[in-house]
Amino acid sequence: MSTTTRNELQPDQPLVDTTPYGYGPDDSISDVTENAAITHHTLKINEKSISYAARAGHLVTTDTYSARPAAKLFYVAFTVDGSTPSTRPVTFFYNGGPGSSSVFLLLGSFGPRRIKTSMPSFTPPAPYVLEDNQDSLLDQSDLVFIDPVGTGYSTAIEPATNKDFWGVDQDASCIKQFIKRYLTVFNRWNSPKYLFGESYGTPRTSVLSWMLHEDGVDLNGIVLQSSILDYSQAGNPVGILPTFAADAWFHKKVSVSPVPSDLAGFMEKVEEFAGGPYADALSAFPNVDPNVLQYLSDMLGIPPVVLQYWRLDPSTGNGSVFLTSLLLDAGLAVGAYDGRVTGEDTGIAEYVAPNSGGNDPTMAAVGGVYTAMWNVYLNEELQYTSISPFMDLNDQAFANWDFGHIDPTGAQRGGIGSLYTAGDLAAAIAVNPYLRVFSANGYYDAVTPFFQTILNFQNMPLGSAQIQSNLTVRNYPSGHMIYLDNASRTAMKADLSSFYGEAETHVAAIKAAVLPEQTTLAGAARYRRRSSRTPY
Repeated sequence: MSTTTRNELQPDQPLVDTTPYGYGPDDSISDVTENAAITHHTLKINEKSISYAARAGHLVTTDTYSARPAAKLFYVAFTVDGSTPSTRPVTFFYNGGPGSSSVFLLLGSFGPRRIKTSMPSFTPPAPYVLEDNQDSLLDQSDLVFIDPVGTGYSTAIEPATNKDFWGVDQDASCIKQFIKRYLTVFNRWNSPKYLFGESYGTPRTSVLSWMLHEDGVDLNGIVLQSSILDYSQAGNPVGILPTFAADAWFHKKVSVSPVPSDLAGFMEKVEEFAGGPYADALSAFPNVDPNVLQYLSDMLGIPPVVLQYWRLDPSTGNGSVFLTSLLLDAGLAVGAYDGRVTGEDTGIAEYVAPNSGGNDPTMAAVGGVYTAMWNVYLNEELQYTSISPFMDLNDQAFANWDFGHIDPTGAQRGGIGSLYTAGDLAAAIAVNPYLRVFSANGYYDAVTPFFQTILNFQNMPLGSAQIQSNLTVRNYPSGHMIYLDNASRTAMKADLSSFYGEAETHVAAIKAAVLPEQTTLAGAARYRRRSSRTPY
């Protein structure tokens, strides 16, 4: 079966699922079975063969107090054969949206198999390629990919309906119940436990980390990829400026003299400018120092007169004014999810393509390969077949999402433009000093800008250098979906291997009360976020 060799010592168990799953706000099912397709495979990483089982199916969550069935969640788990549960980590993955299934992480990032794309170029139509993933995290941890209610094949169980789970706290509570169910069914309560969330999956992780602690499940570590922990800062021009400068640098629009040859070094200079002279210029507008205005123009590739018209704010219109202006002379729009990707911005394309939801150039460049190869992988290799369509992205979930949120202090910190979950993360770290956080970000990501993430971390309500030392930040020359860039994925895998591998060392250091060299979050962040400088 493809390039993955089946372990013939164990028979595969295909599954045909005849339950119809509905994805609308008022849909639900009555079926509470927990069946799964089970297949056996071998993956070779660094010349070492790893035999593993893949399990694609459902687990049923229950109401916290009544214990009645609440939702039936679809998942795909990869577990290494013959491992000892008490020493083998297990990592739970999910994407964001809200309203996204986990297929993007599953087939793009660190699973045992992955799609081959042409990023940052458009991936040509079929036939596509599915290949063994040399950057898989299966050599470090078992992997469980979860589809929240209303995505994948996950649906509420009556009398509940899907919309009952479409909210910040409701969603996190449901995922919490799934994780506890998984730990019980597969005897993993004593395993080291990790969470891996992307995009909206990062506020989900922050809330979930606290909820799990409240239920007696303390985590060993969490991975936050492309974070958005403070929605009130989503349009902060200071936070997004370095990302736009990275886009300009990639497309050779930067006219700073001399032109920077190293992206990471250039980004450090832009960060300093953004937090200093640029922030001051925004406050003083229209009284702007001509030298500051010219430097801003040189780093962004936008004429000074245009920047003045924008009131020095290229993030106007959720960033679309910059993204559709940088390559205006070529009739191209720059991708919000990955600024290296471009799309036609003339004729009809001007109205259907540039940065309009799923038609963002970045998403358009990989949408076809994901759709086709997920169906191939699920049906042919994982041997799970359903009569229902697979819901990869559910717009109705986002449209009906409840952004209200009660944080660990009992305060309301929700709202579609003000959701704040960095406090939940801080609380989880405060009560569990062994909880380590790995933050991964793409330089070219204008959806969740890397520098705004750093600012959000700096403003977290953390009280000691020991807690602050638990944070590691890495930035990569990629976009929102870091793993779609081959070199960045390989670099991130190496960093994650160290993150998992250093767990025992970190525990010993905390027990010995050894403080890091850096004693402030700003210093610790800059000290620890040694950017991976990977050539294209």
